[in-house]
Amino acid sequence: MSFPRTPVVVGVGEVSERIGEPGYARRSPVDLAADAAREAFRDAGIEASTVDTVAGVPQFEISLPWATPLLGASDNFPRSVAARLGAEPRRAVLEVGGGQAPQHLVNEFAATIAAGDAEVVLLFGSEAISTVGYYATRDDKPDFSESPGGRLEARGHGLDGIISMHHVAHGLSDTPSQYALIDNARRARLKMSRSEYSSAIGQLFEPFTAVAAANPHAAAPVFRDAATLMTPTEANRPIADPYTRYVVARDKVNQGAAVLLMSAEAARKYAVPQEKWVHLAGHADLRERNLTERADYGASPAAAKAAQHALEVAGIDAAELSTLDLYSCYAAPVFLVAEALGLATDDPRGLTVTGGLPFFGGPGNNYSMHAIASVVGRVRSAPGSYGFVGANGGIMSKHSTGVYTTVPYEFRPSRSEQIQADLDAVPAAPEASTADGGAVIETYTIKHLRGGEREGIVLGRLDDGRPFVARANAILDLLTDGEPIGERVTVRSTADGNVIA
Repeated sequence: MSFPRTPVVVGVGEVSERIGEPGYARRSPVDLAADAAREAFRDAGIEASTVDTVAGVPQFEISLPWATPLLGASDNFPRSVAARLGAEPRRAVLEVGGGQAPQHLVNEFAATIAAGDAEVVLLFGSEAISTVGYYATRDDKPDFSESPGGRLEARGHGLDGIISMHHVAHGLSDTPSQYALIDNARRARLKMSRSEYSSAIGQLFEPFTAVAAANPHAAAPVFRDAATLMTPTEANRPIADPYTRYVVARDKVNQGAAVLLMSAEAARKYAVPQEKWVHLAGHADLRERNLTERADYGASPAAAKAAQHALEVAGIDAAELSTLDLYSCYAAPVFLVAEALGLATDDPRGLTVTGGLPFFGGPGNNYSMHAIASVVGRVRSAPGSYGFVGANGGIMSKHSTGVYTTVPYEFRPSRSEQIQADLDAVPAAPEASTADGGAVIETYTIKHLRGGEREGIVLGRLDDGRPFVARANAILDLLTDGEPIGERVTVRSTADGNVIA
């Protein structure tokens, strides 16, 4: 079967380094991405000069408007990587931030290739957060600044609807506390006790640590059992209930990954062996409602639909998948997508190919590029099999999914736009920025600060149906030991924001 315009993945590459270990070279993000790209070109057996399009996933320090690159950064990341490779692409793209970015780029540029608007596309990303943190205050720190010149399609930060200064003012300034709201709401929906849910998180992630322990690119290649993961200790301090440090995404990493896409026509032209070809059989890109617009804080219709629709486009069901990687920055995304696909959390196929973000590492926005590279390797080693990648960005806000196989597929467009319109058509009450009166708690968390202080945060709903966020330090005992979800409270607006009285 021959589809000349169908896009195929022909090369993947990963690199990493850890401070203090043999071979550590304090590589910049550009160096790490370029080295990963070299691995992808070696995998495909072609030269970098063939590339007409490059697209980069931004590092955290260049994807957040308030972040300052402590060791400097390239002002044109994609062109810097291309220059390292000796490539002169006609088009260079810097994607928006978010963990969905790698899979979204595969989906987008697969369609671009199918439409005849590109032939050879290199996608890449990297983080050197571990190196940056280590050298930031040292006299011998490297300078990662560079200006390669050239045109760049910079797509912006992509933070609309994800970061709210109103929420930040109420303590929701970090991702652990926001994802904790999702997990606690899910726990209440399932009528599980705190101890039962803590145990479930540990049991979910124990197999992930085993995968990470065997992965040479993992930042924390250590097996830990479920009890160790969830038992607070000096090394495993509480972060935001129900999370301890061991089960939140690990951003202190030095990792890079790349994926090389081209048309089947180009793959034949450049004599890429057909056993290297991997097809994107199914895909989807959807966005969730803003946090306080969600009808159920413990669910994600967009994440569920994105997973299900990718399989629908591929024409298979979850039972036919042999390999999966579900985005795992925290427990909630894994639980919710597994539920959507009808998977048990102890499915013998496993739910990660890398070890997951808390253990393999969370290289900024680029984690799923590593997942894609690993899934491509798995399906190549078992021709005819199918692999699934679920990528997630924001606060379970952006979802991109892909199904990979060596089975020949003509590129199939998804119905993501229509599904998105249906999701957006569901009515949502406006958030009450100033909240006063009777209310019900819908979810909560307690943030544990390094000095030992604790901060309670609640998402609730006023009697008139409007959602709100409030600080809840006055009811820490209830948030710590009782079941606050469903409790009636009184909320008051003050000069410092909303508080539970």
